[in-house]
Amino acid sequence: MSSSALRNSDATALLQRVARPEILAMSGYVSARMEAGAAEVILNANENPYAPQLDGVGDWQINRYPPPQPEQVLAQLAELYGVTSAQLLVTRGSDEGIDLLTRACCRAGVDKVVYCPPAFGMYAVSAGIQGALIDAIALTDDWQPDVDAIVAAQPKLVFLCHPNNPTGNLMQPHRLLALCQRLSEQTLVIVDEAYIEFAGVPSMATELRQHANLVILRTLSKAWGMAGLRCGAVLADAAIIQLLRKIMAPYPLSIASQALVAAALADAQQVIARAHITTLVQAREQLFADLTALQRRQPELLQTVWPSAGNFLLVQVADADKLVRTAADAGILLRNQSRQPGLHNCVRISIGTAAENRRLLAFMETFCQ
Repeated sequence: MSSSALRNSDATALLQRVARPEILAMSGYVSARMEAGAAEVILNANENPYAPQLDGVGDWQINRYPPPQPEQVLAQLAELYGVTSAQLLVTRGSDEGIDLLTRACCRAGVDKVVYCPPAFGMYAVSAGIQGALIDAIALTDDWQPDVDAIVAAQPKLVFLCHPNNPTGNLMQPHRLLALCQRLSEQTLVIVDEAYIEFAGVPSMATELRQHANLVILRTLSKAWGMAGLRCGAVLADAAIIQLLRKIMAPYPLSIASQALVAAALADAQQVIARAHITTLVQAREQLFADLTALQRRQPELLQTVWPSAGNFLLVQVADADKLVRTAADAGILLRNQSRQPGLHNCVRISIGTAAENRRLLAFMETFCQ
């Protein structure tokens, strides 16, 4: 048996233990577009044969349902992320991937989801909507996953963000791989890499071949500047991808979104996007330096500025509510993280344009006087 076939066999066996049995047994909805093939007369989907006459839509054929998994976008993302098309599911941002994984694997009141606060809130939200058991196992003092505690919890799913949101730090790869190894028989280890492009480190997707229970979440919302198009991806063994396709909405991405994503991933546009990433990383480091200098001058008001591998910085102040409220009055929106465990009076600041960062810094200078 080939190594790829063996890995697929491992993932299939794993899903027998991890996925909900009723999901494994169901065949899933077969949409009309899946049956269309190369037919010239399409009369199977109850579509309107007459499209609206709109300027600027080209030959998008918006009167027709879009492909469930657009081949061009699928191929572009597979190349971008270094996986095969069979290992990739195009989703409506990372949020849909989180939701699909939770629904596919967790029975209400029976199966457990572990997430590690401080963390992105949607992991717990999706688990709560599904009625899954939720175990919040806090990150260690250095904001790393507590491997022993997570393994002892025996979850169906564990969500980790790398780099972490909102703290900005990278997870140590050896800890992530230790989780994959120790939970290989019973758990999907889901690594959310929404901000990995800003970190300058390789994706954990290079480990997919070795770990059948590893799942990676990616998005075009952050580094690629396409938050409004709602396009992300799940990277995993082909067997896991096929399971998620069973329960996915028939047409997740509109024809307009597919066309715009494909255009934005063209080679020339990728050059522009990578230049923007470089600019944002440089701006992040400059803002970190400027805020650190301010912190040294006003340590009672601006208490801590943490380094970050994302497109944001986390700061701790004397009064987070006051900072966020005063900033809003000045026309600047910041994100209060005080409700997160261990982040009392902490505020997350996204990196903006050069002009926006200057305005933010000027505001902080005034606020800390």
